[in-house]
Amino acid sequence: MNKNNYVLIMAGGVGSRFWPKSRNHFPKQFLDILGTGKSLLQITYERFLKLCPPSHIFIVTNSQYRDLILTQLSGISPDQLICEPSRNNTAPCIAYASFKLAALDPEANLVVAPSDHFIQYEGIFVEKIQAALAYTDSHRALVTLGISPTRPDTGYGYIQYAEETEKGIYKVEKFREKPNLSTAMKYLKEGNYLWNAGIFIWKARSIIQALKQHAGSIHDLFEAGNTYYNQPEEQDFIDQHYPKSPNISIDYAIMEQADNIYTIPADFGWSDLGTWASLHESADKDASGNVVSAKQINVKETKNSIIQINEHKLAVIRGLDNFIVVDDGNALLIYPKDQEQEIKEVVKTMAETYGNQYV
Repeated sequence: MNKNNYVLIMAGGVGSRFWPKSRNHFPKQFLDILGTGKSLLQITYERFLKLCPPSHIFIVTNSQYRDLILTQLSGISPDQLICEPSRNNTAPCIAYASFKLAALDPEANLVVAPSDHFIQYEGIFVEKIQAALAYTDSHRALVTLGISPTRPDTGYGYIQYAEETEKGIYKVEKFREKPNLSTAMKYLKEGNYLWNAGIFIWKARSIIQALKQHAGSIHDLFEAGNTYYNQPEEQDFIDQHYPKSPNISIDYAIMEQADNIYTIPADFGWSDLGTWASLHESADKDASGNVVSAKQINVKETKNSIIQINEHKLAVIRGLDNFIVVDDGNALLIYPKDQEQEIKEVVKTMAETYGNQYV
């Protein structure tokens, strides 16, 4: 393990597309959504222990999840939590963490990854990350892992890549927004497009330099805190200044503008687990294609569905095809799986009608 390798796990999201399991007070990254006995955050944390010691893993999250993370991750100290006082998207949180880690170690070489993704082949994943870290250690490069697409998916952004610069490492030509179906089919046919998984590798000083060049207001805001990082005054500075940062993703702020972007194509059984349908695709299924999590249930003539029932309830289900059925706490969801993109807005409307205790 290189002593300058660090991992930044982003764990501040709400996971609203996993309603009603995922709620504002207990989002999906803290849930055992895969039925393994571990939360997605715990699985992600253990995966990165293969790359660096526990002391080099930092968690960026919203302040309200601080105690929850310390409960779930016994190897993490409070000093390894990077707490945002407001949700301002990924560019500010990555900028803050990069300045903090650069102050801790000027040679810090970072992996930035979400806390809630599914990775089937962890050995391949670790191998690709190690290759990226070796490249960024000796190059002023911003590297992203790109997932080799298996279908013309319209739910992901795409990375268009060009020539191979070193073995397995390619220059990025352009980031592409989520396409329509015909465009996604074109990308798949052309063969030089990858899914954007939101997994980044770079030296702290490289991303800080990119922020200075392409996102000056973000750079200047966090540079002003250089005397406070890793000191008792850090949180006071952040609480006062962080909410002033723009709400913008790292893709828009940096990745779509910088000219030193590279990608490593990879295939390690990845899913962003962004929706119930993506969980259904990744999870183990019964003979009828159902993913069922329930202690007391009778299911007949039902197929291609995902069913999660409160362990204290008896459920009898018959005649469903391609449905989501989730019973949790004070809410019940029964919805066609192929229309799940509507759920987020429906829940928002329901919360406005019946109150935030349901979200």
